[in-house]
Amino acid sequence: MNTITAAITAVGAYVPDFVLSNKILETMVDTNDEWITSRTGISERRILKGDKLGTSFLAIKAAENLIEKSGINPADIDLVIVATTTADMPVAATSVYVATQIGAVNAFAYDLQAACSGFLYGMSTASAYIQSGRYKKVLLIGADKMSSIIDYTDRATCIIFGDGAGAVLFEPNHEGLGLQDEFLRSDGIGREYLKIDAGGSILPASKETVENRQHYVFQDGKTVFKYAVTGMADVSEKIMERNNLDKDSVDWLIAHQANKRIIDATAHRMGLDEDKVLVNIHKYGNTTSGTLPLLLSDFEDKFKKGDNLIFAAFGGGFTWGAIYLKWAYDKQ
Repeated sequence: MNTITAAITAVGAYVPDFVLSNKILETMVDTNDEWITSRTGISERRILKGDKLGTSFLAIKAAENLIEKSGINPADIDLVIVATTTADMPVAATSVYVATQIGAVNAFAYDLQAACSGFLYGMSTASAYIQSGRYKKVLLIGADKMSSIIDYTDRATCIIFGDGAGAVLFEPNHEGLGLQDEFLRSDGIGREYLKIDAGGSILPASKETVENRQHYVFQDGKTVFKYAVTGMADVSEKIMERNNLDKDSVDWLIAHQANKRIIDATAHRMGLDEDKVLVNIHKYGNTTSGTLPLLLSDFEDKFKKGDNLIFAAFGGGFTWGAIYLKWAYDKQ
């Protein structure tokens, strides 16, 4: 087969050691374990501790895990994309530093920001580079240090988010495996419902913005939930219809881990049995750009060459979409 498709050939991941459990959160804000678990499915999340450790630390660790497991030479990587909402700093792309630190000396690099859909959009971008025939190895990393932008006095957001990173390597495939189709959407109506008010060009940082706590994530939970349930289910159903897939031919749902009820609603619309729906939200919470690759890493042993995977995500902005991918290898 002469057509080039873009396949995932290796995965890696990293989560910090510190576990922020629901029980600990009970001592910080007015909430409790039963309330959090019943509404989100989250029992604990990981938090990156340590001075001057940012998203790049998570991304580097995930990339190093992939490199160690796969045995690839970092110098052979052509491009490094870091999907993140929590870049180390403005202007200087986190990905550029990550590429240098992992020894990807021949790669160019840039960041991609699409909130919780960042990794999904990154899959589309990485695949396009591979399918062009000009690049052979694209490293896509989803990484976020959400604890850096969370107000731990706001029980609406602090219960949801955690820190983590995952990485995948895209390479050319000539067997028809890899990315098959995508259906990506966005709508600026979501701009006001999930955001950080200050620190951008509209409202630059000032003494007042800091005092007003405007540098933390704000989420209108009910509105975001409503749009996410509909959006993720719609695109997942659409990608199945376009590719003549039914509940029996879909092997795995790789859904963004934002809320267990959203995941369940998406699976229900797709008609999938529970054993095809991969979930780790209870362990990590919502790691934003990290959720999809962390699922791939946690469940890599389950995937068989030729398996049909449906990826789905929904994020601030709003951004959302679904991708259909055929798995390209059996884990040795």
